[in-house]
Amino acid sequence: MPDVYEIMSDAELNKAFDVWSSYLNVRTGEAPQVRARLRSTLERARAAAAGDDRVCARALVAEMYDEARDAGLPWAPLLPGPCSADRQTRDYAKDELRHALPWTCVMISTASRSS
Repeated sequence: MPDVYEIMSDAELNKAFDVWSSYLNVRTGEAPQVRARLRSTLERARAAAAGDDRVCARALVAEMYDEARDAGLPWAPLLPGPCSADRQTRDYAKDELRHALPWTCVMISTASRSS
């Protein structure tokens, strides 16, 4: 019987491959040299996974996220997980709050008077 953790880990790795492959196939106009290095790293990660070296494949995928972040590629995938999701949500909420704050104050004060 296959190990559930191994199946989930393989699915996560395959999802990362798909995300990066899709990103690299889209023409975004971002640094071609960095994108070429990312494509090369993706191919090495796929080869490692095909050779049952999942640890190396995961390390290479993590390296891709780091390289894209360090290069400042705005359209590159973000590292999944609670840290990046929290950061994205917090930044989005902060921007939304900054734009909505005057209206929110008016709506709150109006709602409190009507009750």
